[in-house]
Amino acid sequence: MRPLTLGDPIDTVGHILNVFGELRKLKGVDAVLDRLLCEARWLAKADAGTIFMVKGGRLVFSLVHNDSLFTANEINKNFYLHADMPIDDSSIAGYVANRGEAVQIDDAYNIDPAYPFRFNTAFDEKTGYRTCSMLALPIKNSREKIIAVIQIINSLDDTHNPVPFSKESHAYVSLLAHHAGTAIENAVITSELVLRMMKMAELRDPSETGAHVQRVGAYSAEIYHKIAQNRGVCTEELKRTKDLIRVAAMLHDVGKVGVSDLILKKPAKLTPEEFEVMKMHTIYGGQLFANAASELDALAGEIALNHHMRFDGGGYPGKITDFENPKMPGPPIRGDEIPLPARITALADVFDALTARRVYKPAWPDEKALDLIISENGKQFDPEVVDAFLAVIDIITAIREKFIEPGVAAKAEEKPAS
Repeated sequence: MRPLTLGDPIDTVGHILNVFGELRKLKGVDAVLDRLLCEARWLAKADAGTIFMVKGGRLVFSLVHNDSLFTANEINKNFYLHADMPIDDSSIAGYVANRGEAVQIDDAYNIDPAYPFRFNTAFDEKTGYRTCSMLALPIKNSREKIIAVIQIINSLDDTHNPVPFSKESHAYVSLLAHHAGTAIENAVITSELVLRMMKMAELRDPSETGAHVQRVGAYSAEIYHKIAQNRGVCTEELKRTKDLIRVAAMLHDVGKVGVSDLILKKPAKLTPEEFEVMKMHTIYGGQLFANAASELDALAGEIALNHHMRFDGGGYPGKITDFENPKMPGPPIRGDEIPLPARITALADVFDALTARRVYKPAWPDEKALDLIISENGKQFDPEVVDAFLAVIDIITAIREKFIEPGVAAKAEEKPAS
């Protein structure tokens, strides 16, 4: 986390106002939460923090930061935590969400007995971390409904020792939290719109499930994150592009809405003629975003059009310049001629298709899928993308565990404990 160098209170308020503008530019919920938690910790010099989202009447762990404990990959894995807690007075975050009140605690191990909750020491005992000061605040949407709780931990002094949160820190983080709800709400709306578009595609093609598109979007975002780190991309640009890729990659197969049900829902292998028709979904996807009104539109169009291109110049549809009268296959494109987001999504999509169960095939074991991807390094897939994918495979696994197909999740719950 960057060092705090703000000057007088006017500078700080001005910075917070600028943050509101930056938050509005972000499209994905994860990106908004990450920026929000980073800024709250910066303002309060906090070593760690968590954001809980309200979902299904419970608080869901949606993001965790801890500078003392987590490496970069561990931080990214914590985007995909799959844990929750009740909204009641039994926990600090639950109390904040239940009562709509901010809570400041100077010593987590010596909480005022007037509070109905006590600090859960399990995390500290497991990791050796020592939680001292805590500040938890509710985040409300435009209808004054609590949608999240932000909790920051251990304000640090100049010698890196934990101290109570100052009145100024509390005030600044409160201001940030007060206005953050709108940014989160807008990002949720964007995400829901994308998922509704994909629900429309799912009605046509049963393999295009919400879980599938969320996995492909998240896989693609994390692969890009690693590539950007390796290339030395600045943090601000990395996070901005990662946010766009996460959303755009979810729309990779939206062009399937233009393909006949007879082909999309055929339970058997497609004939060569039918497969030629299926290939047109890339053209249809490109057409949907041909007149891009935003950077997100342009990126979604690049991915939809090119995510079946091969690094060695094969694949489809080739180079398409005229969407009014597309001729497929177009002239071949290969290597860096294929947009990087499309090269990333190509691998993410194939890995998920291989490792997910479908009506026409069982799920492949990870080892078999990884062997195929490695064997296609430099042929179907960009070597840079393959290397990045393999470097974040633990994060990929965490993503898959979070976004499970509904039918698979139900069967897992029914299975008796051994």
